[in-house]
Amino acid sequence: MQRILIGELEQYIGKTVSISGSVDVRRDHGKLIFLDIRDRSGNVQVVCLPNHTEALATAQELRSEWIITIEGVVNERPEKMRIEGVNGRVELEATTITVLVRAQELPFEKDTELNLDTRLDYRPLTLRSERDRAIFAVQATIADAYRRSLARQGFTEFQAPALVGGDAEGGSAVFKVDYFYDKTAYLATSPQLYKQILVGAFERVFTIARIFRAEKSATTRHLSELTQMDFEMGFIKDEREVMEVLEGVIRDVVTEVVEKHVDVFATLKTETPLLGEKFPVLTLREAHETLGVAPMDDMEPEHERKICEWAKEKHGSDFVFITKFPTKSRAFYTYEDPSEAPYSRGFDLLFRGLEINSGAERIHTYDEMVQRIEARGMDPKKFSFYLQAFKYGLPPHGGCSTGLERLTARMLNLSNVKEAALFPRDLNRIDILLSDNAEAAETEHATAQITKES
Repeated sequence: MQRILIGELEQYIGKTVSISGSVDVRRDHGKLIFLDIRDRSGNVQVVCLPNHTEALATAQELRSEWIITIEGVVNERPEKMRIEGVNGRVELEATTITVLVRAQELPFEKDTELNLDTRLDYRPLTLRSERDRAIFAVQATIADAYRRSLARQGFTEFQAPALVGGDAEGGSAVFKVDYFYDKTAYLATSPQLYKQILVGAFERVFTIARIFRAEKSATTRHLSELTQMDFEMGFIKDEREVMEVLEGVIRDVVTEVVEKHVDVFATLKTETPLLGEKFPVLTLREAHETLGVAPMDDMEPEHERKICEWAKEKHGSDFVFITKFPTKSRAFYTYEDPSEAPYSRGFDLLFRGLEINSGAERIHTYDEMVQRIEARGMDPKKFSFYLQAFKYGLPPHGGCSTGLERLTARMLNLSNVKEAALFPRDLNRIDILLSDNAEAAETEHATAQITKES
């Protein structure tokens, strides 16, 4: 008999079908056994009755995570037994059960509340929990909505290289890779330089790229491998045009996530994001004045949290733009208009107390770019490949970069960005801890004391 997905069962009321999936839970009630079975499309309750003796006998052996095939009749539940959600009004009466794979006994129940290290130590198991499946279903929707929003606006997607010959950020900690002919390559810290090159070819481009940061930071907001959602656009007047596109994309993303996953917000006991009529915009100086703190070259983590509280209270928005950062504190390619010096046309987008996006209008002329590279103490010869784009003409342009894991974490109010990474890499972990638990915890505590969150 052909397999039917669990999510389709309501179409087959009164008919005999075959489903395959994993046992979530087995519940024994006197002579009856109830099973919660899941597949990629959803869950269904299966009831095993005494009149189907072989099915009942097999059900008595089943344990969580066993892989099985069940044939049975799709029945409507009594009205008082119906629940909301997929298959809320049906259940499957099992006539035969076939065990495909026997799983070993679990070290803990999948939906047990665990500390983060334990969840990550058992990642192949804990990813099957309702909570973690929900997180990464939301993350998949975020990436898909981001991609489709930009495609509708005439942006062309490209695949950024992960191996590069130099560091796009001009000094960020990088992972070195032995390359051919005794050369050294690096894992990319950003697709930035390639975005700018491609503006000369396609005008509007975007990518969803894996990037790598070798910063020895053990905080709730840092990862060593992460996903950046970047776009770049040509023929702009200033950075405000980039901000307008970004706001539109974020609104598209949030709207789709809320429509598609409203149940997830209920499951995780968190509120859906507030968009307000317009994302408020403050210069860095205005943000500090609003908070009553001394001016500085960036936003401290506590300041980011408080200015987001202000935006929510005053503007009904969980998002707020911060603009006009000192040029010296931004990446070397950030544009500074002479009339606005020493402030750049860079911006950050904060969401629920965390910077999720950084962007700017870029320098677009060859001579100015070379001067900026030299002023930062770097060698223009090492950027010769990149500089060709400027030498042969680039329009005024700008763009930005959104952290997928950070956006996911703030969307669902997760306390640590590692919860929004399927297989997080950081100072202490590549799947397994790089040292024993005690040493790793001690290292993380010590590093957290000396690392400025950024």
